[in-house]
Amino acid sequence: MTIDRIVMAFAGTMILLTIVLSQLHSGYWLLFTAFVGANLLQSAFTGFCPLAILLKKMGIRSGVAFQ
Repeated sequence: MTIDRIVMAFAGTMILLTIVLSQLHSGYWLLFTAFVGANLLQSAFTGFCPLAILLKKMGIRSGVAFQ
């Protein structure tokens, strides 16, 4: 798997998890969902993604979006 796919899979997992947690525990979990969405949006324009940087340092193969 490339960094791009891991980042998208991680973001999708976090969004789905926080939606479930907001229904089971507290609506405040939706703030984390908003944070993930905002991070995806800013990384689309800037190319800066903290998770991509961490994965690159771990030796994961780069994809097209995060090099």
